[in-house]
Amino acid sequence: MKCLFCDISAGKKEAHLIYEDKTHIAIMDKYPIQMGHSLVIPKEHHEKITDMSTENVSLLFSKVPVVVQAILKATGADGFNIGQNNGRAANQIIPHVHVHIIPRYEKMNNPWKRRMIATDEELKKLSNKIKSLIELR
Repeated sequence: MKCLFCDISAGKKEAHLIYEDKTHIAIMDKYPIQMGHSLVIPKEHHEKITDMSTENVSLLFSKVPVVVQAILKATGADGFNIGQNNGRAANQIIPHVHVHIIPRYEKMNNPWKRRMIATDEELKKLSNKIKSLIELR
């Protein structure tokens, strides 16, 4: 089965990587809801969170605060949403488990459906900034 996130994890496809360890990566979303929108992705392929062991789900979500703190510092966001979609009906576009981190800004109207198309230069600059701010616990 062909999987975009598996290809990114294996280095076969490019992405704006902001975090990586032995079991997980985090990348910038190519079509962000807000600037700084990122995805935390287990390297092991599972289509839905219900396909994962409790231990692996816990490990996945343990990465979220590490990545969030760097995103908030890099973007100056006032808050954030965490989302995790399962199945096409839930708007899961890529059938590989991932957690969305969406920075939110008080000064902006925060519609859920509006997306922007970020340039590679914008993503590169912000991904490098976030990557430099990741603090492991």
